[in-house]
Amino acid sequence: MMRSGSLAGLTGVALLRDPALNKGTAFTDVERDKLGLRGLLPPHVADQEEQVGRVLENIRKLREPLNKYVLLESLQDRNETLFYRVVIDNIDEMLPIIYTPTVGLACQQFGHIYRRPRGIFVSRRDRGRIDQVLRNWPHREVSMIVVTDGERILGLGDLGANGMGIPIGKLSLYTACAGIDPAGCLPVMLDVGTNNETLRNDPLYVGVREPRLTGADYDEFVEEFVDATQEVFPGVVVQFEDFANHNAFRLLEKYRDRICTFNDDIQGTAAVAVAGIFSALRVTGRPIVAQRFLFLGAGEAAVGISDLLTQALREAGLAEADARGRCFLVDPKGLVTAARTDLNAHKRRYAHDHPPVANFLDAVKALKPTAIIGVAAMPGAFTRDVVEAMAAQNERPIVFALSNPTSKAECTAEDAYRWSGGRALFASGSPFDPVVLDGRRHVPRQGNNSYIFPGVGLGVIACHAARVTDSMFMASARMLAESVTEGDLAQGSLYPPLHSVRDVSARIATAVAEVAYRDGLATIERPADLASHVRAKMYDPRYPSYA
Repeated sequence: MMRSGSLAGLTGVALLRDPALNKGTAFTDVERDKLGLRGLLPPHVADQEEQVGRVLENIRKLREPLNKYVLLESLQDRNETLFYRVVIDNIDEMLPIIYTPTVGLACQQFGHIYRRPRGIFVSRRDRGRIDQVLRNWPHREVSMIVVTDGERILGLGDLGANGMGIPIGKLSLYTACAGIDPAGCLPVMLDVGTNNETLRNDPLYVGVREPRLTGADYDEFVEEFVDATQEVFPGVVVQFEDFANHNAFRLLEKYRDRICTFNDDIQGTAAVAVAGIFSALRVTGRPIVAQRFLFLGAGEAAVGISDLLTQALREAGLAEADARGRCFLVDPKGLVTAARTDLNAHKRRYAHDHPPVANFLDAVKALKPTAIIGVAAMPGAFTRDVVEAMAAQNERPIVFALSNPTSKAECTAEDAYRWSGGRALFASGSPFDPVVLDGRRHVPRQGNNSYIFPGVGLGVIACHAARVTDSMFMASARMLAESVTEGDLAQGSLYPPLHSVRDVSARIATAVAEVAYRDGLATIERPADLASHVRAKMYDPRYPSYA
């Protein structure tokens, strides 16, 4: 899908300042005369390909990732179509800049690099008028909202309003990876304050300089926001992002059967991790019912992955209790066990009868897992002793260091391969370069949510699904795993190449829509060719003609 050439009466400088319509030096001579642009641009007409080359030349001159991020942000602010062309055609190079790992640093520095308004900031001071705030957004046909309250940004903690970088980046990936029209994307920051005193004392902090709302005040604020989204943007998909554990699970359960919503940290992370497990099992040749999973972490990601693994184990024939019994969690106080009295509700369903275990290495030795999955943002936690213990117990140990950003990874790809004698089946949350060990080249790939959530969003939008379900995420995981070739597996890659992500997203979207039609959740008539219908919805960033 390419945007129409509707200009809404804009000409001259006003047209050049509209990022959705601006073509910069690509305006033809005919367009320049027609639209009052003559003299406002250099005389040479540069097509999109030439413009892309100029952008890449400037990006590649920069050494620091944050400077590259700022350059791309500036491009998005003035020429949205060109921004997405650059990103889509160079996704391997650009994704680490516009999202993980660079987006973490960008969020930390958000107030210091803030340039142009993007999205909606809903402040605690807006209580009682949130619907009015949302109506200030210029587009009524919003199909996707990504919202955060900034309390748990990646592995960086409470960044308050600085966390707006996450919804902005996430929605850029919805467009780049799955072709969701940027005109239908709305990033939202729920600024309920911050408990980060450093930020509150930073003179360039852009948010409310007060402690966070909690309890009933917080719940009433979120409730008003959710109600306002349904009133102002009927049928919109609301994705909750980077909420703290104590709110993330609660809000998902509260709203998942009321509105079309999901939490990517819980459900998207689960799907991409389970897809990686499915791929790894193609290498080991052992069924999922023969696996035992040990998590470093017991928050949104760990519980979300465990829940989806439990579903996969049940589908493979295990009873519910037996399926849950294959997943073990380690939190800062040690192994999560039934005897502990300090557990939050989301941990209790994975609290098994087992003697106490104080640390992760001892848990590996005691439980003898076939897979370890790091989601606790504890850098270096997968030590040499841990990886060597996994390798001693498994011919092909599964080692997933999924924490973001790179500085929070539980181990590097090189460490995982070297300490396991090249036998580890490795995936990570942030990118690592290929590793050559004993003459063999290992190519690790990210277990990045960008393989999952864009396709889920596209599928839900394409069939106007009323709800987002766990079955949709399971279908996504299976489709992602099916997209991994034997050639990928032979080089140690448990995920497909990133440059194929738009095709993968289209396939995932079709699978999601199939589930929606199967389960009676689609609200439009099923098209004759569902796959073609999905692909026809995908935005393609090419300049329209205004002549």
